[in-house]
Amino acid sequence: MTKLREWSASRIHYFSGKKQKPKKSKVQVHRLAWRKRSEEKAAAGKNMELKNLKLYMENMSILEENENLRKKANLLHQENLALYSEFEKKVSHLDRVSATLNVIRDGARV
Repeated sequence: MTKLREWSASRIHYFSGKKQKPKKSKVQVHRLAWRKRSEEKAAAGKNMELKNLKLYMENMSILEENENLRKKANLLHQENLALYSEFEKKVSHLDRVSATLNVIRDGARV
């Protein structure tokens, strides 16, 4: 009787026009899952590499900009020192002229 049921079930299935998906063995399912995880890890690794490369390039750009700003700051400092020195010379010269005029004025009063 069981053979008859099996035969009837397969015959009905055959004539119904529906196709059954072939069952995958557990080994195939595990291999597919493992492959999928491996591909996901590889994709995540590539994403991480791209992010790392972008950050590295951004860091290099910042370092280059920092170096340029340091050079400009050094030039401005040198210019500031030169202007301050020039200012001190003029103030010193004005002090001497002022002192000379005071001596002349004081001599004229006496």
